Amino acid sequence: MYGRLVRAGALAATATAALAVVNARTAPVVAPRRGGAAAATERVTVCIPARDEAARLPDLLADLLAQRTAAALTVLVLDDESTDGTADVAVAAAGGDPRVRVDRRRPDAAGGVGKSVTCIDLGDRALTETDPTVVVFVDADVRLTPHAVDAAVAELRELRTAFLSPWPGQVAVTRAERLVQPLLSWSWSVSLYVRGANRGRRPSMGVANGQFLVMDAAAYRAVGGHRSTRGAVADDLELVREFRRHGLPTAVGYGGRVATCRMYDDAAQVWAGHGKWLWSQFGRGPVAVAVGAVVASIWVVPPTGLLASSRRTRRWAALGYGAGVVSRLASRRAEGSPDSLFRDVVTSSWHPASIVVGTALAVSSDRGRRRGTLTWKSRALDTRR
Repeated sequence: MYGRLVRAGALAATATAALAVVNARTAPVVAPRRGGAAAATERVTVCIPARDEAARLPDLLADLLAQRTAAALTVLVLDDESTDGTADVAVAAAGGDPRVRVDRRRPDAAGGVGKSVTCIDLGDRALTETDPTVVVFVDADVRLTPHAVDAAVAELRELRTAFLSPWPGQVAVTRAERLVQPLLSWSWSVSLYVRGANRGRRPSMGVANGQFLVMDAAAYRAVGGHRSTRGAVADDLELVREFRRHGLPTAVGYGGRVATCRMYDDAAQVWAGHGKWLWSQFGRGPVAVAVGAVVASIWVVPPTGLLASSRRTRRWAALGYGAGVVSRLASRRAEGSPDSLFRDVVTSSWHPASIVVGTALAVSSDRGRRRGTLTWKSRALDTRR
């Protein structure tokens, strides 16, 4: 029985590795290009929701003010009740550049989860105050190359899509980050044929990373901006699904060649940061248990067979373990990893451990939801919606 489980898991891992390799070769890649620059007629409004980002925001603003594009650029920074002087730091970093506007979030009696209220306010301001053709949302911890905005807008238009998520390369420094962060792009690289998913309209197939979002302004207005995300802890996934519910095309692509992001600085932040939202994506109760069992059977059980007495089982185990490593490495390199190939090979070899940690995170997240103890940046998260 055990040998059959190892073999089944190994075959499934091999299939997903093949899919990851196909996606690495065929999925959209957002990168600087000679002939595909954004048109001079584009008016791009970049929105930055910022809560306690005084340490990181100046770097992002410097990146934005150094953008090389023919498009007209406006930057809106909205301070989300920061306690570290974020707004003042943003004003100083802008240096009087008229393209940058800094304001504070307006009160919203309807409430919301996490930064959703700030994004709603920010999106409304972008549409009513700047007359954009393209609306971009970018998190304060993202770093952009000089051609990032230009390349992303050009890709949005070339794909003829209403919503583009150029997935930033995830910077991982500590061991906890290296265990968990690469799982983000890996999760969709092994579960979706990206080109096919980008052509579809099914909401459940929509993929997005709120670190960097690029949207056609008319389409963004048509879906009501960020209003559908008011009660969502994963506002990016809710937004992409709202576009699809309206019959609008969306796309995800590898964006690490123009954008990188270090989300968290240590293990505690990794645990708290992912814990606030994982419960919303992996089901609850029996569903969550079933998902965890399937994941473990594919990427954790096969490697344990390397210790089996049966040579046949060990061979299947080696295949399954190797396939998991290949899938992880393929997605990491396609993402535009800022690490060396050697480093990515080493951390990809930890893949079974990453799956165990990721599963534990999901379990902890659901426990926090049930107990009402989830918080982020000193703000309690209302997960009852």
